[in-house]
Amino acid sequence: MKKAVIATGGKQYIVSEGDTITIERLKGADEKVNFEALLVIDDDKTFVGTPIVKDVTVKTTVVDGEAKSDKTTAVRYKAKKRVHKVQGHRQLQTVVKVDQIA
Repeated sequence: MKKAVIATGGKQYIVSEGDTITIERLKGADEKVNFEALLVIDDDKTFVGTPIVKDVTVKTTVVDGEAKSDKTTAVRYKAKKRVHKVQGHRQLQTVVKVDQIA
């Protein structure tokens, strides 16, 4: 089974063929997105890139381009000062399915 490490959105993800992962939003992403592999594990063989492995791409399909993460709540509170503020945020994400590591 092939596994690869890809980098997107300032983070690294370990993926294998058939996986569905949630990554930072890819603005203007089409149906197909290709990533370069930083590391490839193929059974007993391991290929480490400097910084990427040559001639290896991870081909993915966009499942949902505008998904939202769980809500994060930020609270500002000062005791005895009548100051409190609650603010929520939902980060936009992209869901992709890994088709092939080639």
